Amino acid sequence: MYKNLPNLLTVLRIFLIPIFVVFFYLPVEWSHIAATTIFGIAGFTDWLDGYLARKWEQTSSFGAFLDPVADKLMVVIALIMLIDVNPTPYAGMYIAIPAAIIIGREITISALREWMAGNGERSEVAVAFIGKIKTAAQMLALGFLLYHKPLLGLPIVEIGMTLLYIAAVLTLWSMVVYLHSAWSTLIKD
Repeated sequence: MYKNLPNLLTVLRIFLIPIFVVFFYLPVEWSHIAATTIFGIAGFTDWLDGYLARKWEQTSSFGAFLDPVADKLMVVIALIMLIDVNPTPYAGMYIAIPAAIIIGREITISALREWMAGNGERSEVAVAFIGKIKTAAQMLALGFLLYHKPLLGLPIVEIGMTLLYIAAVLTLWSMVVYLHSAWSTLIKD
């Protein structure tokens, strides 16, 4: 199960989640830096475990199952925490709308992949390039929003919000791509 480094990195990402949450809510000045750093480490290990699994030919059923779960858990928890700390009607709404799109898409595509695998056609909904771009925009957006303080004179929150909406659009686009590739199987039943 944990026999290789890519799988260990995936498991590490899951173990980072409660640490991420604790640092996010710590009542200290540097908590946002710590939470953003942990989120960044998780994002880097997501890229690294996939790269190493392919390069070293260490792909596994365990990794194929757990890697997307780890990614979705970290993203969903980050979105929920960002909504939580922005409870005003407008600020919360501006984050909640793309969060609902992102979370809804993740649930839909996870269910689609499960259903397609049950029909022996999982390869029809393999990760597409648009999904990788979506993930990059999403991770950058969340990193900026978690940091939430101006940096080098840059309006970090505004950049993060813009990227979050770009990620939401890419999320919808990637969902359409996945549904289109699975459409012939979906309408068979």
